[in-house]
Amino acid sequence: MKKVILVAVSATVLSMVSCKKSEGGNKEVIRSESSESSYVDNNGKIDSASASSSITEVNGQKTERTSNIYKATDGTLVKVIFETTPKESTLSIRNNNKTFILKKSGSSGNETTYTKEDMTAKVTQDSIHLIQGNNVIELKKTKI
Repeated sequence: MKKVILVAVSATVLSMVSCKKSEGGNKEVIRSESSESSYVDNNGKIDSASASSSITEVNGQKTERTSNIYKATDGTLVKVIFETTPKESTLSIRNNNKTFILKKSGSSGNETTYTKEDMTAKVTQDSIHLIQGNNVIELKKTKI
């Protein structure tokens, strides 16, 4: 009987010692650090309405990618991605599982123009005017 109690007490003490939780947590878990993204406009001011911005460098070639959410006059939300590489600058507009990619065709003052076939996008600091034929769609930058 003493052996059974001794074994039971030993097992209980051993399990309590081995199950002690450490304050440092699991050392095998990779910690991801979150960082707030910001977009700097042409005047060097930080645009706080930007959803996300990243700069990637591969073989010395930098690619800057900035995505924002814009709202159309009818309330529709549109994801807009500006991508600048050493070769070209593009504007991607995504809505209803359709993506339109326009290439930068010019810039004057506060307005940058992107075109593809019959579609033109005129971008200012906080708005985009999409022109396709007789249709004009105005998009305003929004904070989500």
